[in-house]
Amino acid sequence: MSITGIVLLVLLVLSVPIGIALSAASAAFIVGDPLLSTEVIFRAFFNFISRYSLTAIPLFIFAGFLMERTGLVAQLFRFADSLVGWMPGGFGVATVLACVLFGAISGSSVAMAAAMSVIAIPEMLKRGYPPWLAGGLVATAGGIAMLIPPSIILLVYGIVTETSVARLFFAGIIPGLMLALGNIITVMGIAWYLKLPRGKFDRHHIWPEFRGAAPALGMPIVILGGLYGGLFTPTEAAAAACGYALVYGLIVGRGEFIKQLLPTAARSLNLTAVILFLVGSVGVFQFLAANLYWPQKITETIVGWGLTPLGFIFAFMGVLLILGMLVDGVAMVLLTVPVVFPVAMALGINPIQLGIIITLNVETGVVTPPVGLNLFAVSGTSKIPLTQVLKGTIPFFIGDLTVLLLCILFPGLSTWLPDLLITDVFK
Repeated sequence: MSITGIVLLVLLVLSVPIGIALSAASAAFIVGDPLLSTEVIFRAFFNFISRYSLTAIPLFIFAGFLMERTGLVAQLFRFADSLVGWMPGGFGVATVLACVLFGAISGSSVAMAAAMSVIAIPEMLKRGYPPWLAGGLVATAGGIAMLIPPSIILLVYGIVTETSVARLFFAGIIPGLMLALGNIITVMGIAWYLKLPRGKFDRHHIWPEFRGAAPALGMPIVILGGLYGGLFTPTEAAAAACGYALVYGLIVGRGEFIKQLLPTAARSLNLTAVILFLVGSVGVFQFLAANLYWPQKITETIVGWGLTPLGFIFAFMGVLLILGMLVDGVAMVLLTVPVVFPVAMALGINPIQLGIIITLNVETGVVTPPVGLNLFAVSGTSKIPLTQVLKGTIPFFIGDLTVLLLCILFPGLSTWLPDLLITDVFK
C-alpha cells in the first residue's frame, strides 16, 4: 500500500491528471509484485468500463448537449422570469429556477454555469446587479445540476458502489430543491439590502413562455416517469432522453440542427472519454485493493478507533472539502468511494444518504479555489474577474453548507422520497 500511496501522492503534487495518477500508482505496485502479471492492469481496466450500466453516462451527456443546442435553455430562463421576475431579486430567482430546470436535462454543472453565464449574467448586469453577485449566483446555482436527476455524479457513485441509480436519482430531488431554496432566499435578501430594481408581473406572458419551455420540461417527465413506473432502467432512460432530444431538435431545428449533430457528438465523446478513463483507472485500483484486502484492513482500523457513524461522516466530509479544492467532482468520487464505502457500510451508514452527502460536498467543490471549475467557467464566459466571482459565491456557499449539515443530521431528507416512490420490485 505504501508504494501505491507514495506514487499517487507524488503524481498528484506534480499536477498529473487524476486518472493517469491512479492508474500509474496501481501499475507501479503490480509491476513490482512478482505474483501479479502486468496483464491484469488492462484486464481490470476494460472489465470495469465494459459494464452495461456505464452506457448511461455518454447517453445522458449527449442528451444534455443536444437540448442545449436547441436553445431551450434560454426558453426555460424566460419562462422562469415570467413567473418570479417581479419579486425582490426576481431576475436572480429566475436564474436559480432555470438552473433547476436545466439540471433536470443535462446533469452537468459546468455546462449549466457556462450556459447561464451567456444568458443570465448580461441581463442581470443591465438590471443593476453588481458583477460579483451575478457571477457568484450563476457559479453556485450551477452546482444544483449535480443533485437534480439525471446527475452524472450520482450515476458514477451508483455504478462504483452497486447502489440503485434510480433510488439515488430520486434521493437527490429534495436536497437539490433545498439548495435552490437556499440560493433563492440568499439572492432575495441581498437584492432587498441593495435595493435592486424589480420587474413587473404580467400574467399574459406566462402562457406563451410556458409553451416555449414545455418541450424542455417534458424531458425530466420522460426520465423520472419511466424510472418511477418501472418502464426504464437508468440506461434505457438515458437512451429515451437522447431520442427525445433528437426528435425535438429535428422538428424545430431541421437542417441547422443536423449540422450541429457532429460537433455536439464530438463534445459528448470528449467528456465521456475523460470520465470513462477515470472509471477504468478506478477499476485497476479496486482490483489491486480487493486482492490485497485493503478495504478490510482499513475498515478494521477505522472501526477500531471507535468512531460513531456521525463522527466518521464529519471526518470524511472534512477530507472531501479539502479535496474539492484540488480535484474535480468525478475524481473526488472515484478517488475516495472505493476506500471509504466498505467502512461506511460497516458502521451502518445508509448508502443512499452517503451518496447524497458526497454529492453535496462535490457541489461545494465547484466553487472552491484553486480548482473550482464553475468559477473559471463563469469568469471566462462573462469576463467578470475571478476574484469578483469568488466573492459572490461566499453568501451562497454558506447556504450550501447548511443544506449539507441538514442532510447529515437528518438522513430522511435523502432516503424518504426513494423509499416512498420505489417499491421493492424496482430497488
